[in-house]
Amino acid sequence: MLGIKKEIEPQHGDDGWIGPAPSIKTELPGPNAKALMERDEKYSSPSYTRDVPLVVRRAIGSVVEDVDGNRFLDFAAGIAVCATGHCHPKVVAAIEHQARNLIHICGSDFYYPPMVELMEKLATIAPGTEPKRVLLTNSGAEAVEAAFKVARHHTNRKWVIAFHGAFHGRTMGALSLTSSKARQKERFGPLVPMVAHVPYGDVERIENELFKRQMSPNEVAAIFVEPIQGEGGYILPPPTFLPDLRALCDKYDILLVCDEIQSGAGRTGKWFAFEHFGIIPDLILMAKGLASGMPLGAVIANAKIMDWPPGAQGSTFGGNPVCCAAAIATLELIENGYMANAAKLGKRVLAELSEIAERRKFLTGVRGLGLMCGIDVVNRKTGKGDPKLREKLLRTTFERGLILLPCGENGIRFCPPLCINETQLDVGLKLFDESAAMVG
Repeated sequence: MLGIKKEIEPQHGDDGWIGPAPSIKTELPGPNAKALMERDEKYSSPSYTRDVPLVVRRAIGSVVEDVDGNRFLDFAAGIAVCATGHCHPKVVAAIEHQARNLIHICGSDFYYPPMVELMEKLATIAPGTEPKRVLLTNSGAEAVEAAFKVARHHTNRKWVIAFHGAFHGRTMGALSLTSSKARQKERFGPLVPMVAHVPYGDVERIENELFKRQMSPNEVAAIFVEPIQGEGGYILPPPTFLPDLRALCDKYDILLVCDEIQSGAGRTGKWFAFEHFGIIPDLILMAKGLASGMPLGAVIANAKIMDWPPGAQGSTFGGNPVCCAAAIATLELIENGYMANAAKLGKRVLAELSEIAERRKFLTGVRGLGLMCGIDVVNRKTGKGDPKLREKLLRTTFERGLILLPCGENGIRFCPPLCINETQLDVGLKLFDESAAMVG
């Protein structure tokens, strides 16, 4: 059983403490939240998906406060973005310092220290002895787009392969690789041609079906893969999948691109999730947790592969000085403790979720690495996934002060900030267990 302390401890020092969580003072949403939601309804794109009526005023560490003074424990971290927690003082200080000196000058045209320092650091943390080069972008989707382009440019091949359940972004090239939910592609075609998909975890289908019936392997530029599928359901691959995929790519001189946008930056207890499987890809994609909430993505590639000429790729804002400063501070914090914390507490999450699943028979499929863990919600009678019951459970946890997000068709993801402490973890898991008892 979980040992619960009465109050959650500060993470970033007393100056950043906004009070214990959870602390629910009003009905949800409260009056101030309702007023802002009504304004939002008039002007926001209907494409936004809001899982719960949370209107945030401020956040520190793993605690989020809404506009009515309600406080929540955050087990979502802005979809695995706030790796160092919300508003870490060292990240905030780096942002403030850089903003006083240089906000923008464009790294595609000029040089500045934070950009060079960050690219050097990313090249250093990427595994492998080969020299690396780095391209900075504004987002994960842009990193995917750039990797798509550099793969075609370097190989002079056109076909690209991805996997069912994959989510690589919503821009047109990235969306062509995405195969998560049909509605994400509905009415947007035609998409980028010469993209094929096979089931996640199945390398044999590539060689036995695609290479026999759809394209020659010498026409394939790259295979894009999430070492752990994120939006697809926090799905871990079979142990031999990534090594077999690496061997297939080596056999046919195909580039292997690992999309670490959600799983990288120390979330699994290592810099990159693929490191758990003993492989080295040709290109690594980062974003989300890279800059603790500032918009930044990166393509890290073997220097021999990133061989395109000046002007072939660039970005007005990619590698913005303020974003780079935030990323440098973020990587330092991850390296100096938060990555180890993810490895340590991830084992605790898996153990406790397994106990909860034993008690609540509609919860199953506990899985994960580090602080990237998932569990499925199923119908008690049929054993099949139950999205409606999942929605009810997520709403119940929210009303009790715990922020969680769905993934896949019937999964729930646990991806708290990497700075989370044991007390907060225990409180959140107890809330989840109690909420499951209420709905199950």
